[in-house]
Amino acid sequence: MSLRLVVWDIDGTIIDSRKVIQNAMTAAFESFGLTPPEYDRTRQIVGLGLEDGCRILAPEGMSDRDVAALAEAYKNAFVAHRTQNPDFREPLYDGAVGLLEALANQNCLMAVATGKSRRGVEAVFGMHDLGRYFDTIWCADDGPGKPNPFMVAESMKAVGVEPEQTVMVGDAIHDIHMGRSAGVVTHGVSWGFGKAHELEAAEAHHIHHEMDSLSDALLAFARVEA
Repeated sequence: MSLRLVVWDIDGTIIDSRKVIQNAMTAAFESFGLTPPEYDRTRQIVGLGLEDGCRILAPEGMSDRDVAALAEAYKNAFVAHRTQNPDFREPLYDGAVGLLEALANQNCLMAVATGKSRRGVEAVFGMHDLGRYFDTIWCADDGPGKPNPFMVAESMKAVGVEPEQTVMVGDAIHDIHMGRSAGVVTHGVSWGFGKAHELEAAEAHHIHHEMDSLSDALLAFARVEA
């Protein structure tokens, strides 16, 4: 059996973090006395490096120093939401754990490529006990962020596979651009931050509207003989 690697985005793909991300961005902007961005703007920067995303959302002409401070305010607001709210949850999408379990049972290798910080990844894994499914984890603290192919390339290198043995799964155009730049097949999902027409315009190889469709595709990929 040839090795197979599935590289996963987290936000909007495995967990539904739409509400908490928008709430944290709203709090960050309000702390600067700025009008918060609408959700439709915020969703389009999810997956990018935080400062890069904040720079896109910030008012024109905002200094790099203030953009960095805005990004720090976002991180502080996110941590506050997570640690000070006893009801805080970033819920898993239905079927996500079942698919991870099924792929693990097929001896499929799995990686994370996320715009979250390592602290954020650890918080999600601690909440949902997901760490056991992943063979290698790459995040915003490790190097160039999406859409740079760095995280996918490092995932392949870490487990010893080639692009033809690898697929990328994500909900945003940044995931698709990253995967395509790394030379791997991309699977876009339409239940997160990205919309189907955006994933199509980004030239995702496959687009899934239900977890069952993604499951069928990934399990078929995992079972392919060398």
